[in-house]
Amino acid sequence: MLMMSQHGDTRTRFSDWPLAAKSILGFWLFYALTVVARASLGTDPWTMLTNKLVIIGIGVVLTGLIYLAITSFGRGATIRRKAVIGASASLVAALIMGATLVLIDDYLRESKEEMRFQAREGFVLIEKGNQIRIERNAGEPLVMTLPKVGQLDPNKRIRFALDASVIWLFFFLAWSAFYLANQAQAEALGARRRAVEAESAAQAAQVRALRYQVNPHFLFNTLNSLSSLIIAGRADEAESMVLKLSNFFRQSLTLDATADISLAEEVALQRLYLDIEKVRFPRRLKAEFDIPEELEKARLPGLILQPIVENAIKHAVSPTRDKVELRIVAREAGPGRFTIEISNSGGGRPAQARNNANGIESTGVGIANVCQRLTARFGSLADCEFGSTAEGGYRVLLTLPLDRGDG
Repeated sequence: MLMMSQHGDTRTRFSDWPLAAKSILGFWLFYALTVVARASLGTDPWTMLTNKLVIIGIGVVLTGLIYLAITSFGRGATIRRKAVIGASASLVAALIMGATLVLIDDYLRESKEEMRFQAREGFVLIEKGNQIRIERNAGEPLVMTLPKVGQLDPNKRIRFALDASVIWLFFFLAWSAFYLANQAQAEALGARRRAVEAESAAQAAQVRALRYQVNPHFLFNTLNSLSSLIIAGRADEAESMVLKLSNFFRQSLTLDATADISLAEEVALQRLYLDIEKVRFPRRLKAEFDIPEELEKARLPGLILQPIVENAIKHAVSPTRDKVELRIVAREAGPGRFTIEISNSGGGRPAQARNNANGIESTGVGIANVCQRLTARFGSLADCEFGSTAEGGYRVLLTLPLDRGDG
């Protein structure tokens, strides 16, 4: 178990190595291109390129060590602390680079390129490798051989190494800043993604809780209806309602509480429910559906219409002896939106504002539940309007984003 844990930690610690490797190679490739450009201007480009390739190889290794230092010592640390580690590692790498250049100077190839300079005194100075030849108008040329860095006294070698270190320090710092900037951006994006996921999870939990409120509410109303039929001695109708109720629950309870379904599926469920209620009110209840074919695939939360239809039955059909017409109509409402209107020709105030026929205060699950579910699912993209009509009925208008589930 310990070995597995260590392996997992290592994989997590160095999980961004592809980005680090690409950035390191990219930085040094850019430096190599500048070297190639400079070498192409001279007469001995191959010697310069050979010598610089050695330096580039050392630089790649040192930059990789800076990455290892930041990743190893800065694990779980803030970006500020990682910056301090990166700066310290860059300083050490620059000092190593300067010292290495002093050590390998004797092993680098001497350039055969000649650099000619005209002195004010009339002399011509020719520099080739470590030799400087002075050509004079009179007399033989004066040839001087400069000592290699390794032949200088210790103080001069240290100064040479420090001068070189200062130059390379800025290069290493530039790479460290680039790498840490990418890490900071990745952390910011990760934090934003986690916040979105947490918000989505909370929203799904709210939708699930609101959806689960519907099931006991519907079951309570249906059992009351069954009880009324049995008390009235209407056994055949009660049996028919039980069979239809079984069919309704078989289909509705298989739905995911947080998933959307098509408008056609939602309407089919409401038809099943109304078939149950027609057993109780065969002469009083008339249901009509007007669903255009082009909207049948529109997506909406499952059983979103159930509390509204229940309200219509409970507060429009049940209290009266007159025939009540219940209509469910869907229409497109401009670009990317559609509406569902549920209206009935009798009744009045919504369930949460009224007492039921037995004088018991409503549970408040009705239209408020629908509006809350729409807000939790679609936010400001959805709208929920309801109120009494001039003819004495009641009307609920839902406006939803139009998503036909085409992908």
